Amino acid sequence: MPLRELLAERRESVLVKGGLGDWQAITIKFSGEVLPRDRAAAFKGAMFAAYPGDLLFSKIDARNGAIGLIPETIAKAVVTSEYPVFIPKADKLRPLYLRHLLQASHFRADLQSKASGTSGRKRVTPEGFLSLNVPVPTLPEQDALIASYMAALKQAAQLEQEADSAQRTEWQSFELASGLAASTPLPDRPVFVARFKDVDRWSHDGILRVAHGATNQAESCHVVPLESALMEVRHGCSLSPAKRVTTLRILKISAVTKGHLNLDEYKHIKDDARLREQFSLKAGDILMCRTNGTLAYVGMSALVKTDIEGTIFPDKVIRVRPDENKINSEYLWLLLQLPPMRKQIEGAARTAVGNYAIGSKDIKALKIPLPPITEQQKLFDALHAAMLTAQEKRTEAAVLRQSAWAAFESTVFNAIEKATQ
Repeated sequence: MPLRELLAERRESVLVKGGLGDWQAITIKFSGEVLPRDRAAAFKGAMFAAYPGDLLFSKIDARNGAIGLIPETIAKAVVTSEYPVFIPKADKLRPLYLRHLLQASHFRADLQSKASGTSGRKRVTPEGFLSLNVPVPTLPEQDALIASYMAALKQAAQLEQEADSAQRTEWQSFELASGLAASTPLPDRPVFVARFKDVDRWSHDGILRVAHGATNQAESCHVVPLESALMEVRHGCSLSPAKRVTTLRILKISAVTKGHLNLDEYKHIKDDARLREQFSLKAGDILMCRTNGTLAYVGMSALVKTDIEGTIFPDKVIRVRPDENKINSEYLWLLLQLPPMRKQIEGAARTAVGNYAIGSKDIKALKIPLPPITEQQKLFDALHAAMLTAQEKRTEAAVLRQSAWAAFESTVFNAIEKATQ
């Protein structure tokens, strides 16, 4: 049926001079999700009302998926004329069925054909939108389709919750077994208690950590400066990347900042045997982000799991090479991501021109728990196994979502093909 037989246009004007009052501005994501929108500037032109269950779309972005329903959490939405508003007819459509139908690839393809205008500024008009034909099962059939799809989404969400819970528990066990306790909470107020000569880093957090102690350690834990367990700490290559493809790659800083090594993040640099030797990447190396505009990324580490030929690391990254007779590189990599260690790293970071930075001395001075090497391996193995299990659950959840959506689309649109044969 064409949408014009399923929807009634809502054209309710709203006066918003002097402020929105209890009206809520909204935005529509390309996923079809409708969210509240903060807006300080006054709206220009006519404004219109939309209520929970109403369908609306963005004329300019509908072809990208900006079509959705006002959720129950937004009692009174207000939109400009760029967002046509329609009321689904309750005797023909269930709102949830319509909500998902409008995101189906078959419908999106048809919608693309209705867009008109110049390239990059194509719009979908209300008339073109209402002329689109959509499959309309009976209301019980719509209920069954949505119930099946929502059950799959619920199961997927449960799998993800289980993955998060199990991984979080194992991280806590790893932290406790390592001998690290939570950092002393910093007071939420200005405090001036430090002598200048005692301040290693001139920052609010740095001063407070001197005064309150950076990290608590279990009494039975053997704590040492990280330097005592390392063979080398080295800054990366400072030469500029090449403007053309070469036989030598240099990592971007983004290859490290997510906590895992991403070898797809690289540029090219002039090949030189000396660079390959000085800035090589060997199994067991740990790469740490030296500087970033986001403090949470400074000191983030990535483990090099195997020797990597033809790739070096940049000056914004520091290579830490552990002494494998004293510390397990996998154990150290995970240790550096624990909250107490992050507090040490962030407390040591300096700021300049909007960026935070740490140096090799800061890394060497980090206080780490150092249990026996066999215990380090056990701690890593337990946490790594939990992480793998959690990833399997997340993958299962993703497959479940994809399968449920594919089943929804095929059930609806296969019915159209059969009806037209």
